[in-house]
Amino acid sequence: MARDNRITLYDLQLRTGATISPFVWATKYALAHKGFQIDIVPGGFTGIMQRTNGKSERLPVIVDDGKWVLDSWEIAEYLDSAYPERPTLVGDKKTYVATRFIENWLWGNVLREWMPNIVQDYRDMSLDVDHEYVTKTRSPPGKTLEEIQAGREDRLPLVPPKLELLRTTLRESKWLGGDSPNYTDYRALAVFLFMAAVATTPVLTDDDPIRGWIDRGFDLYPGAGGHVGGLGRHPGLHPLFGLKLRPGDPEPFSKAPVGGGLAKRNTGPDSTHAETEMLQRRMRESSPAS
Repeated sequence: MARDNRITLYDLQLRTGATISPFVWATKYALAHKGFQIDIVPGGFTGIMQRTNGKSERLPVIVDDGKWVLDSWEIAEYLDSAYPERPTLVGDKKTYVATRFIENWLWGNVLREWMPNIVQDYRDMSLDVDHEYVTKTRSPPGKTLEEIQAGREDRLPLVPPKLELLRTTLRESKWLGGDSPNYTDYRALAVFLFMAAVATTPVLTDDDPIRGWIDRGFDLYPGAGGHVGGLGRHPGLHPLFGLKLRPGDPEPFSKAPVGGGLAKRNTGPDSTHAETEMLQRRMRESSPAS
């Protein structure tokens, strides 16, 4: 078991020293959540097999007193199994399913839209030895990363509205894990940590309601990253907030919270009467005149 309360983590880093991989970010938070000190093995995409003694060609990887554990989900499940007396990360199948849903939604609807706008940054921020790897794996045939990223000022304002589901969920809860953060928060925060590591231009407006959750998440576990401030306050990260909108750009988020049956509990006629009257009025107004 963890000797001296320390676990070794094989990191995937940019030239700033900041972690690039969302999966490594989630693992860093998982280790800090469990109360472990993290011994970082630095490096980029090149030479992973050599650094891990042939154990893995992908990261994250942890070593716990000689035991190698691969894959971010395997690591989270291992930490819960090996250290049940420490704060729970995943807990049960229900949390696992909910976490995967939120993560898949974020990757499919938000991160996928952000990626074409940061691919040149991605290469330029990576270690020099990794430039060829990033270029080959992040660009389609016949297009340069510069061509893909060009014109992002027109596309970036289209992405924030896609985060409305997350904003709605966090309006009534401090964390996705409820009163305190869990692995669901860490997997979701990892998307924004990735963006902060790579994007050299802000991607969210200053007044975005999701900022409170992101700031709380970045401030968690001060000192755990080996630098001053929270784990998500690495000096190599870029500001996420500060996106400037132009005339004609869509509203970045809903100014009015979701109402109606999705947002209010039925505690009796007094709680539903106004909405019922409104629905009946709409029915009357839409009915053809007799």
